[in-house]
Amino acid sequence: MCVLISLKKENAETKKSFPTMNLSPSSSASSIPRPFLFNKAKKLQEVGDSSSGYDFYGDSSSSLEYDFYRESCPEAEKIIRSRVQDLYNRQSDIAPWLLRLVFHDCFIEGCDASVLLDAIDGVDSEKESPPNETLKGFDLIDIIKSELEEACPGLVSCADILVLATRESVALAGGPFYPLQTGRRDSTMSFSEVATYDLPTPFDDLPKTVAAFALRGFNEQETVSLLGAHNIGKIHCKFFLSRLYNFDGTNKPDPTLDIEFLDLLRSRCYNNHTSSSASPLPSMSPSPSPSSSPSPSPSPSSSCPSLSPSSVVDPVSPSSPQVQRVEMDYGGKGSGFGTVYYRSLLQGRGILYVDQQLTLGEETETWVRAYASDASLFRRDFAKAMMKLSNLGVLIAPTGQVRIHCSKTV
Repeated sequence: MCVLISLKKENAETKKSFPTMNLSPSSSASSIPRPFLFNKAKKLQEVGDSSSGYDFYGDSSSSLEYDFYRESCPEAEKIIRSRVQDLYNRQSDIAPWLLRLVFHDCFIEGCDASVLLDAIDGVDSEKESPPNETLKGFDLIDIIKSELEEACPGLVSCADILVLATRESVALAGGPFYPLQTGRRDSTMSFSEVATYDLPTPFDDLPKTVAAFALRGFNEQETVSLLGAHNIGKIHCKFFLSRLYNFDGTNKPDPTLDIEFLDLLRSRCYNNHTSSSASPLPSMSPSPSPSSSPSPSPSPSSSCPSLSPSSVVDPVSPSSPQVQRVEMDYGGKGSGFGTVYYRSLLQGRGILYVDQQLTLGEETETWVRAYASDASLFRRDFAKAMMKLSNLGVLIAPTGQVRIHCSKTV
């Protein structure tokens, strides 16, 4: 379904809806979220003049445009679409892989392909930060980039390839097709520390999740719709094992879990390894309110995934606890892009703690119910939210660069 939406109107709404966050004077430095506008401004100072058209919250319509490569590389989008189709036919898991990859890129300093960069000269890369250790899909982007370099050397950015390839894979997986402008440029920097601390996690409660998305300009409706991406892919048991056996150190399961669903998850996720009980990663998000439900704490070494699907790792021995994982679409393939996910939350069958938390807020629960009953509404709103995410913090000429190899700067 092609959603024809005016990006200019969408960008204007983004600016109007961006919330003001009031933090109490007593907030400690470690609990204050870092608006990474400051980091992006620093990056722009290093690669060019920040007055060249950059706007973190997506008002890039003066530089990004539909079919940006129509003259310089007219076959660009066709090549991406064809290659993604070929890759999807071989491995359908590429849809959640790419969804997760684009989320981790755009959520940290914007959609600039910084997550694709390798470490160099002692500088850590984003892909090696703890939340990104299980990311997949880098090789897919390299395959597409290689083909584009043969057709149009040095013209199509890795940032554009990533958002376009993700769009194509979402459509192939049964999700909505959404129009995208192009003309993004690639970052010359990677942001490992920001990725380590600023990516939301599956262990976050509702206030943390809402705050993290609000800092990127997303309201609660958009947050709920983006989390609908959790209806595809696989998730390691270790990221929700504490909910099954030792929720918040009680040696009991999470009381919000449906009993039958608890038994189902326990049958697939055995308590044969230690659940996350170490000190949590330092949070750069506001502390949850006293009335918030307690959330299990991730271990710094757990490589916890963010709010995106398919946290799969390389194949390991079948006897290894790491191989334990659950299909997010446990209702069965093709059971409905998004609707099963929202219906499950209303039944107390959310796999991840962060997902089930969406039913605890008045506005977030309203949207959970709306999407559970109206698949077309969800698909429309998910498409709009993905368009907005894909326009987040883009670099445009003359800032940034077009990489020849997506893992290395020029």
